[in-house]
Amino acid sequence: MEQRWVPGQDLVSEIEEELRFISRIVRQKGREIHVNFQITPPQFEALMLIRDHGVLTMGELSSKMFLAYSTTTDLVDRLERHGLVERLRDPIDRRVVRLRVLDRGLAMIEQVLEARRDYLRGVLARMEPGKVPILADALKDLIAHIQ
Repeated sequence: MEQRWVPGQDLVSEIEEELRFISRIVRQKGREIHVNFQITPPQFEALMLIRDHGVLTMGELSSKMFLAYSTTTDLVDRLERHGLVERLRDPIDRRVVRLRVLDRGLAMIEQVLEARRDYLRGVLARMEPGKVPILADALKDLIAHIQ
């Protein structure tokens, strides 16, 4: 049986600390960007989830965001008031409410993502050019093993 490599505690601790630091900075920068677009991080997350799935029910959105149904309803109320999403009644079961991102919401998503990409582009431009593709590959590998 082939023996599997296990990273040492020091390396694991170092990587965990670096990931925590990156996560904190990304969240902080994300909040700054979201403020410029007058949208909260949870609202943006909801927009992205609805867009990525095409249409979601309120229950599906609640589940994917790990939020109480009532919290999700309040969040969607704000998105709807700003003209970013719409509620659609299911034609077969009128109790079911489906959510769809409107054109204005899609435009906002693209604007926010572009601002985030601009920030990241500036960060990556300060790195050694040869390390950027290596970082991209390492992140893809990490994601593949996390899921």
